[in-house]
Amino acid sequence: MPRRMNLVAYLKTGPTANHAGGWRHPGADLQNILDPARYEHIARVLEAARFDGCFYADAFGIADIHRGSFRPYVELGGQISYLDPMLVLPLMARVTRHLGLGATLSTTFHPPYLLARMLSTLDHLSGGRACWNVVTSATEFEARNFGMTLPPKDQRYDQADEMLEACCALWEGWEPDALVLDAAAGRFADPDRIRYADYAGQYVTTRGPLAMPRSPQTRPVFLQAGASPRGRAFAARWAEAVFCASHGRAETLAFYADMKARVAAAGRAPEECAILPALSVVLGETASIAREKAAHLQSLINPELTLATNSTMLGADLSQHRTPEALSAAQGHQGIQGTEDRVLQLMKAEGISFAEAASRPRGLVVGTAAMVADHMEDLFRAGGCDGFVLSPTVSPLMFEEFGRLVVPELQRRGLFRREYAGRTLRENLRAP
Repeated sequence: MPRRMNLVAYLKTGPTANHAGGWRHPGADLQNILDPARYEHIARVLEAARFDGCFYADAFGIADIHRGSFRPYVELGGQISYLDPMLVLPLMARVTRHLGLGATLSTTFHPPYLLARMLSTLDHLSGGRACWNVVTSATEFEARNFGMTLPPKDQRYDQADEMLEACCALWEGWEPDALVLDAAAGRFADPDRIRYADYAGQYVTTRGPLAMPRSPQTRPVFLQAGASPRGRAFAARWAEAVFCASHGRAETLAFYADMKARVAAAGRAPEECAILPALSVVLGETASIAREKAAHLQSLINPELTLATNSTMLGADLSQHRTPEALSAAQGHQGIQGTEDRVLQLMKAEGISFAEAASRPRGLVVGTAAMVADHMEDLFRAGGCDGFVLSPTVSPLMFEEFGRLVVPELQRRGLFRREYAGRTLRENLRAP
C-alpha cells in the first residue's frame, strides 16, 4: 500500500489560534465562541475531510509576560481558551464516528489519577478516539494558578516520564475482560482481574486502581511537541505523533531524521511515531488571488499582539529583552525551545536582528489548492514528514476551504485517504 499522509487539526476554544489577526477577518464568527454548535460544526468539517484527528492547544491561564500585564492578550485577541477542552471534546464525539479528539494536559500541574480518569473517560465516550497532547508547561503564570513555581525543564521532563508511567499503570489495572456483567449470577466484575497501580516515583505517586474499566485504546494516543534535546528524548520514548514547528525545508528534514533515529534507539519502530510539521494556508482560485487574501489577512495582525504572543512562547518580555543573550538571562525556567529555534532560524536566514525576527508573525503557505498540495507532497516525499498539523488562520473557514479544495487534490495524487480504515485513532494514525 502506498504511504499516505496524516492530517491533524490544531484548535482553540476561542477565535484565535496561531494567527493573531484571524479573529478580525470578515469570515470569522465571533458570536458563537461559547456555543456548543460551533465545536460540533468544526468536528463535522474535519471528519468530512477525513482528518485523523484534532487537538485543542491550551494554556492554564491568561498570559501576562509581555509588559507584565494580560492587557494586550485580552484586548488584542490573543490565544486564550475560553472553554475547557475536556468538556468540549465529548460534544464533538457525539457528532462524529472516526475523528480523533485530543486535549492538552500538563504533567507538571495535574495529578496522575485525575489525568488517567479524564482521558479514560474520553476514550470510552468516543469509542477509542482519545488523544493526549502531553505538555510539561513552560510559564510561571500557569504555575502560579496551581499554587506552584515552575520547576527546571529537565526536572519537568523527568516528572513527565513518571507521570506517563503512573497513568499507564492505572489504565492497565483492569484486564480487558474484568467486567462480567452477569445479572443472573449477581456478578458485575471480577476483582481478581483488577489490581492496584502502586506506583511510587521520585515526583509522582498513585495507588489506584482506577475506578473504571479498560478503555478501547487502553491509553490515549500520545502527542508531543518538545524540541529541546530532553524533549526529543521524551518524545522518542512515548510519542505516537510529534507536532513540530516548520523551520524551513532543510531544518525540517533534519528534525525528521533525528526523531526517527531517536525512536529506533528507544527500541520502537520508527513508523510508530508520526512527525507532523505545522502548516497554515491561504487558498485562492489563482496565485494572485491567494496573495491578495494573504496580504489582507496579515494586515489584520496587531504587531503588539505578535510581540505579546512570542513573549509568552519565549518566556521573557520582548519589550524589554531584545537580544538572544538578554532573552536567555531573563527566561529562568520558562520558554518553549521550538519557538526559540524558529526565531533564531528566521534571524539567520534573513539576516535580521533578533528583535525583528521575534516581531514577525508565523509564515503561511499561500497559493492555489494545487500549489499547496505541491508544497505538502514535496516535503512528504522528501522524507521530511508523515503528514501535517494544520493551524487555522480563520476558524473554521480555513478548514472548510482546505477540506473542499486541498483534500480532493491530495486524494487524486494518492497521498491521502478517501475513507477511514480503522476504528480507533491509533489505528488510523498507523494505517492512514
